[in-house]
Amino acid sequence: MPGGWGQGDRATRERFRPAVTFGSRFAALLDEVVALGFDAIDLWNAHLDPGWATDAHIAEAREALRDRGLHVASLAGGLGDSRERLEATCRVAVALGAGVLAGGTPLLADDRAFLVQTLERHGLVFGVENHPERTPAEMLLQIGDTGGGRIGTTVDTGWYGTQGYDAARAIDELTPHVVGVHLKDVRHVGMPHETCRYGQGVVPLRRCVQALRRNGYTGTISVEHEPEDFDPSEDVRTSREMLEAWLADPPR
Repeated sequence: MPGGWGQGDRATRERFRPAVTFGSRFAALLDEVVALGFDAIDLWNAHLDPGWATDAHIAEAREALRDRGLHVASLAGGLGDSRERLEATCRVAVALGAGVLAGGTPLLADDRAFLVQTLERHGLVFGVENHPERTPAEMLLQIGDTGGGRIGTTVDTGWYGTQGYDAARAIDELTPHVVGVHLKDVRHVGMPHETCRYGQGVVPLRRCVQALRRNGYTGTISVEHEPEDFDPSEDVRTSREMLEAWLADPPR
């Protein structure tokens, strides 16, 4: 992908937008998820963009998820920079049974009261992801008073790795505000942000899982890997198996 993340984002939205092909393409996507051994997903909003998702799109998505027994742990991606976009995002999340919005939005700083009121009205929680923020201290400033428990953080371990911050320590420092986890490894500290199969990078993932368990986290732990130049499916399968083995370890 010579155009980087932005190219992939645009191409995905364009591919999934047409109503005539959405059902089959979304179903094929979910079939890949199931084949890799998962029973839940973080649904990237490029696959069901709140800006173009019609009632028909949403109905087909719900049916495909139900038929495969898949649970939507969160709706992931930007929440948008307007009240209208936030409302549309909440509408999709509620329709799919996703209790968490994972990502970012300027509304957190620019229109916080409306953000909190909207989350409360829809029964949702916002997990602010840590990019480009570098440390838990920066995240805690954004979380603030938690908006009555409606604002927490979705920990992206890979971005803490890119920033050179111990992701396991970050989890300890952010408890009890962790509402989601994108468990990701990266090849090295510093940019570019290059993700990899678990164990091939610099993030202490096993210690991250131990920290989550030690701190009583019972939410979803998602396997994330986002290379721009190859299909990561087999890496993702192996990473899931490694995560399951770590979760079977005695708590520490």
